[in-house]
Amino acid sequence: MSYGAAAALQAAIYQRLRADSALDALVGDAIYDAAPPGVPQGPYVSIGPEVVRDASHKTGRGAEHELAVSVVTDAQGFQVAKEAAAAVSDALTDAPLVLARGRLVGLWFLRARARRVEEADVRRIDLFFRALVEG
Repeated sequence: MSYGAAAALQAAIYQRLRADSALDALVGDAIYDAAPPGVPQGPYVSIGPEVVRDASHKTGRGAEHELAVSVVTDAQGFQVAKEAAAAVSDALTDAPLVLARGRLVGLWFLRARARRVEEADVRRIDLFFRALVEG
């Protein structure tokens, strides 16, 4: 197993999200590696935590990344968040990402969780993806 391609995978996901016109129309350039400080206005996307497992095989090293991408908004109701989450899912599912290190075998949607974060009065949708990387 190698964790070596993790940074390259995150960079490729970030670039893919930034280049997506549907997502751009919904959140603009509000795509972050971590939640912005304070209470943000409008929706934003945050590339979140990941869990990585060995996926090496007889002919080479590999890793399976389960990663989260979150959509957060201060809008009332879930409509805005769901539209942005759908754009994230469309942009990433089966995306042909080119990594600076390693090779992406596939990127698949796993599940999503939508919830209201009471203490912050925001809506949040966490989307989980599985990426298989070789090398």
